[in-house]
Amino acid sequence: MDDETLTPIDRMLAERACERIVVDFIHRLDLGEPGSVAELFTPDGVWSWPHGDRRVEGREALRAYFASRPADRLSRRLMTNILVTVESATTARAVSYLTTYRVDGYAGGMIEPRLPANVGHYEDTFRAVDGSWLLATRTVFLPFGADTARLPAAG
Repeated sequence: MDDETLTPIDRMLAERACERIVVDFIHRLDLGEPGSVAELFTPDGVWSWPHGDRRVEGREALRAYFASRPADRLSRRLMTNILVTVESATTARAVSYLTTYRVDGYAGGMIEPRLPANVGHYEDTFRAVDGSWLLATRTVFLPFGADTARLPAAG
């Protein structure tokens, strides 16, 4: 089935599946097990940050990379403007905007608000594998960014 034979329902379901991956990725990083984002990628999936000269390829490498976050990191990401373009029955791409609030040294409770650590966008490609949509590539672009702040030690 190519792009011309996709029904409107097929296109909508593919768009929704890809949007869900974009949001699930963020939930896993902020509220779940960060290393589990690897499950959202194809086996040969790639995450990259060209400006930071980082490229992580393959599920095991992705799992190790994302699981290496400091245990005392608090982060919340806001995703918006998610635009999925279905190219065929098995391929799609998306652009989404992100704002990241992040600190290290978090010991619990509420902290004072601060400026975002990053503002940028993701460019994603997706591939349907055995009937499920997965990230094939995820590239992050951060025109606004700073190092992760460390909270002062309590006491």
